[in-house]
Amino acid sequence: MSPSHLFPFGQPLKKVIQINRTPKKAFVIGVYASAVHARWIDSNGIQKVAALAVASEPEIFWRGENADNIISTIEIPKELGKLVGPSRNLNGPSGRTLDEKILTPLGITREDVWLCDLLPESRVNPNQQKAIIKHYTPDIIKQFNLSPATVPVFDIKELDSELRRKEILNELEESQADTLILLGDLPIYWFLRFYSNISNYKLSGFGTTNDSYGRFHELKISGKIYQVLPLCHPRQMNKLGISSAKWELLHEYWISNKKY
Repeated sequence: MSPSHLFPFGQPLKKVIQINRTPKKAFVIGVYASAVHARWIDSNGIQKVAALAVASEPEIFWRGENADNIISTIEIPKELGKLVGPSRNLNGPSGRTLDEKILTPLGITREDVWLCDLLPESRVNPNQQKAIIKHYTPDIIKQFNLSPATVPVFDIKELDSELRRKEILNELEESQADTLILLGDLPIYWFLRFYSNISNYKLSGFGTTNDSYGRFHELKISGKIYQVLPLCHPRQMNKLGISSAKWELLHEYWISNKKY
């Protein structure tokens, strides 16, 4: 990704990858990196945006630690107000959900897993894009000599990248993990199906009942046997934004009734 891609108020878009590259028990694939979110308050104390993405998350599947400190380093013109932490705990929800609703039930910790995303950089979702268009306007950018906001809007076509798939496969092999955890439909469709002989290209194909959801599947990937665990995305597990009650209930049952 070009270093010219910037968040509102100028922070560069950064690649977020696994730092601890020692051998792991499990390898987790999500969709795309998250971001640090701030509340934008204008000079009159009126909220302009409740949660504006202003920087790349500091580590993959970040849990929201030190969010206020990160936000405080981002300078904005005093005429435009200030950035503060969101009124609700909106930083790091996917990371906290990963720990609480996947790793802990499996009896493993962050030290045991290698974390990866299909896209290693953050993307802008439709709500973020609307906020940017409405409040971080060309007039404001020009008047205060600000950098344009150029972090791309998420486009599913980006996931169709042979180069990125090979990078993920290399990471999987480097991790020496024998368990692969896939979060939601997209890692199944855009990674697993290219390297394993499966006919199910969606999470629902692996089970939608209490007895079938969250089971391990022995699959060969690029010549090695893995125990593959397809689970719903943290968004579904913890009702983060638009989500499905069906997957939330299935996952809660899985947490309480694991049979392996």
